[in-house]
This record gives sequence, structure tokens and C-alpha cells, in this order.
Amino acid sequence: MKTVLFVCIHNSARSQMAEAYAKYFGAHYLRAFSAGIEPGKLNPLVVSVMAEEGVDISQQPCRSVADHLLAFGEPDVAITVCDEASAERCPQFSAGVQRLHWSFADPSALAGIAVDRLAATRTIRDQIKHRVRQWCQLCE
Repeated sequence: MKTVLFVCIHNSARSQMAEAYAKYFGAHYLRAFSAGIEPGKLNPLVVSVMAEEGVDISQQPCRSVADHLLAFGEPDVAITVCDEASAERCPQFSAGVQRLHWSFADPSALAGIAVDRLAATRTIRDQIKHRVRQWCQLCE
């Protein structure tokens, strides 16, 4: 079974969504985790839009990459889901770890009124869902 680690800045939004979808789409052949460069708190908008899809991430831990590595070791694949500059701050993995980068907007950085932030978070969720589904199909 292949292990994948989704990494973003605080493990509060994008990486959490990607982990949840990888667990759903790749349940029979992937072990999915997420972590952040620095742990934060789950983004309530992300919890809400995932619940709309029937996915409960409300009890997911927000952990750092360092904590993940101590608990679970290195993954087979590490996928950064933040912007390029933030991805460069990620810890280095051994040569055997495949590294991928998928850049998605940060729901925590959205501005505007609540209804607009919610709509934008749904768009980001759908982009992540689509990308994870495609990747999982390639891993079968």
C-alpha cells in the first residue's frame, strides 16, 4: 500500500481536504495523511464545505511535518498543495520519496463577505477533489 502525505502551511485547509479525498478515492490502495510546515487550527469554512460533501474532517488533527515523520515515517509520495514559495519551506525528504506540487489558493487568505468566502472555498474544494481523484486513478 502506497503512503501519501499532503503538505501545506498550517495543515488547516488544503492538505486536510486532499487527505480526505485521497482516503475516499484511494481507500483500497493508499494510506493518506496530511501535515503542515507549522500546525495550525482547522479552518471552519473548510470543515463546513467538506460536510456539504458528506465528509467530516472536524476531528482531524493539525500536525506538523516533523510530528508526522516521527509518528509515521517518510511517505512514498509527498504532495505540496500550497504556493511555490511556501512549498520551498517544506522539510526535505530522502531521495526515495516522490515529490509533487499542486498549487491551490489558500482558503485562509480569502477576503470579502462570508458568502463570497464560502463560495470561493467550495471552488477550491472542488479543484482539490478533481485533482486528487485524477491522481488516485493513476495510482490504481
